[in-house]
Amino acid sequence: MTEEVNTTGWNAIEEEMTKLYGQQEPKHYGTAIPYMLGGQDPLDGLSAYKAESPFPHWHIVTFGFSELYEKESENPDYSGYGFELTFRVARGQDEEEPPAWALNLLQNMGRYVFNSGNIFASGDYLDANGPICLGADTQLTALAFIPDQELETLHTPNGRVEFLQMVGITEDELEAMKTWNTRGLLEAGKAELPGYITDLSRNSILQVPAVKESVQVGIDRDGSSTGFLFVDQLSWEPGKNGLFSKKPSVLTLGAKQAGTIAMLLRGRLLKGKDLVLMSNGISVTLESAPTTGIETDEQNIHLKLDETVVNELMHKLLPKEGEIHLSSYKELKLQVVKTYIKDQDGNVVSTIG
Repeated sequence: MTEEVNTTGWNAIEEEMTKLYGQQEPKHYGTAIPYMLGGQDPLDGLSAYKAESPFPHWHIVTFGFSELYEKESENPDYSGYGFELTFRVARGQDEEEPPAWALNLLQNMGRYVFNSGNIFASGDYLDANGPICLGADTQLTALAFIPDQELETLHTPNGRVEFLQMVGITEDELEAMKTWNTRGLLEAGKAELPGYITDLSRNSILQVPAVKESVQVGIDRDGSSTGFLFVDQLSWEPGKNGLFSKKPSVLTLGAKQAGTIAMLLRGRLLKGKDLVLMSNGISVTLESAPTTGIETDEQNIHLKLDETVVNELMHKLLPKEGEIHLSSYKELKLQVVKTYIKDQDGNVVSTIG
């Protein structure tokens, strides 16, 4: 006799998909060896459904970010990480199988979440630092996350599960999301992105004048919703006020982040909002203040910046290696260093700065 497996969480996902697709038999891709037993794929399964509206595409859903079987986590409100991902990918006329790159990308998202503990939420974005389909001639180099409009949030015995749709985006769309917000940009471009279906062949929606104008109006009106920015290259060296010498404090940034931070200064500090730069073991908070000054507390640095300093930083912070000296505040110097973009094997594929 074998004990019957509790598949409550799995069944709830399948039932929600059945509401959309009736008795359609999806293409299902299971995992041969469970991740906890040394398997390579953290998600227990992926199901791909053929959808026809607004144009033919694969509607892929994950099984594994939530608790599919018995309740294991201590949080009674959420099932596992509290979400499952969906991915809508353009489908060719004769395609009978979803593209392998899309399935691999979803498993990579699983590895990212399982290994880092960082979870996705509506409005998030993620820079892939290269094509989302390796080797493809595509402008899509990042991902955004929004609620899947056709799937209801589940309330299972294991807790709440939201369906988050993953959307492939371009580099300039990512920058616009950072300097405004994800929902605003995707709403402005919804006519160009029907169903927010990912099509590797598409161009940036910001090439459409009406969309670009709408996004700029939103940025000017609202500022940026990006209050926290995770920065790979970030370090701080406090200044010294000696009897015979005086050294400014030094904030070191990677070239890739320097240009982004310059744009965020306008949308955050000039709107009276803070911007927190975070890296391993260090946090730097940029705050709008009437008078510029520096406060430090263990690993937390607070840079209080007046409008003159903010404006100078906005013009001088560029994605280029070098030192930045501020005429408006000589007690602070910025050091911009090269950023090396690496592939999954650790090989440098491009250099910024």
